[in-house]
Parts: sequence; structure tokens; C-alpha cells
Amino acid sequence: MTDRPHHRPLTPGDRFFEGIESEHADPLRVAEAADRAAYLLVRGAHDSGDSEVADRVLHLADNEGIEAIAEVWADRPADTIAGCLWRLYLLRSWVYADPVGVAREFEAGRLRAAVDGVVAGVAEPPGPDELREMVDQVLRGIAGSDFADVLLRAAAFARVVATGRAVLPDADALAGARIQAVADQLDRAARLELAGRLT
Repeated sequence: MTDRPHHRPLTPGDRFFEGIESEHADPLRVAEAADRAAYLLVRGAHDSGDSEVADRVLHLADNEGIEAIAEVWADRPADTIAGCLWRLYLLRSWVYADPVGVAREFEAGRLRAAVDGVVAGVAEPPGPDELREMVDQVLRGIAGSDFADVLLRAAAFARVVATGRAVLPDADALAGARIQAVADQLDRAARLELAGRLT
């Protein structure tokens, strides 16, 4: 992706990832382009104040495919905007892929991580539909809320699920540890964002 003047913020669309190719490309330039796209997506969407932009941000993974997002952002560090976006879209895709299982884990975890359950903001009772709505609200917040709030809510949600997964009898300990790691990464990124140091 080359730098060129824009009259409006870069937002997701049919060719959002055009020009960011990993094959036969300089890895440093690919990383820089990925970071630039993420920065423009988050900062531009937030400044737009446009509900249509918020909807396009929400459905980026649906329109572009989670694999395309992974190719661009999955290798970016957790303390970058691009790394945060990858984790946010991964959480949403996971909730949509297994809403019943995630709801079960969230229900088990919220009794032991009550504060995080409140921060996550899931309606009562936290069933599959409520979790899908919550995760969509979080991603819509990229365009309409403070990005630190988005990250804190996502971190709280992941922490509750990780807690629930740890106490269920058929729990996958490794998967639970990975979810907890994502929660910790998003929480650290939120602190950087609050300090004005997330890039």
C-alpha cells in the first residue's frame, strides 16, 4: 500500500487490503503498511462520527474474511493498533463460531470474575445472542467510542471466559491460558492507549 492523499479516512471496503501482499514483498514494508492501515482504520473511523463507518468496521472480517485479516495483522505485536485489531476480530469470529460454548464459559466465569463481567457489559442472562450482541457493540466502539474502552471491554470479556473455562470439568487448560493471554495483552494495550503511547 502506498502513501497517497486521502480526502476522508481509510475505511474497510471491497479492496481494503489491496496492496498488502506477503508473497514476494519486503516484510518491513508489509509490516509498515499493515500498521498504517490499522492506524487509519481506528483513528479515521473514530473521527468520522458516521454510523455507516461503524457498521463497515464491524463487518470487516465478514467482508474481507478473517484469513485476510490474519495475513495482514496476525504477526503484529500485541502492543500495536494492528495487533489489537487482530485480537478483537479474532474474539468476534470465535464468539460467532461457537456462541453456545462461549456463553457457557462466560456464565461459569462471571460468578468468579464479577467485576470483569460488569465491564464486559453482557446482558442478563448471558446467552449466545447476548454474547454476539456484546462483541458487536465492542467492535462498533472502534468508530464510536474511546479505543481504550473498546480494549478494556474486550479484555474483561476474555478474562471472564478464561476464568470460566478454567473451572469447567471439560476445560482445555491450554486454550484457557491462551484466552487469558489475549485478555492480558488487550489490557496492557488499553493502558498504552490511555497514556497516548499505542501506535
